[in-house]
Amino acid sequence: MESIVMDSCYIESGSIIAAGAVLLEGSKVGKCKIWAGVPAKKVKDISPELFEGEVMRKANHYVKYSGWFKEETKD
Repeated sequence: MESIVMDSCYIESGSIIAAGAVLLEGSKVGKCKIWAGVPAKKVKDISPELFEGEVMRKANHYVKYSGWFKEETKD
C-alpha cells in the first residue's frame, strides 16, 4: 500500500508517513513525527533515539527479509 504526497510538501528527516495516508499540498511534517489518515495529520511524536534505534533497525531488516520472498527469474 502506498501513501500519496502532493506537491510542495516538506518532510523532515526522521518522520514517517503511514501507508494509505494522503499528505495534502503544502503540508509541513516536522522531525520525528508520524502522520496518518486521509487527509494525513500528525498522530504521534517519536523521540530521535527511538527513530535511530528501533525504527531504523526494523526498516533495515524489512529490506533484508523482503529479498527472501522475491521471485526467482528463469533464464
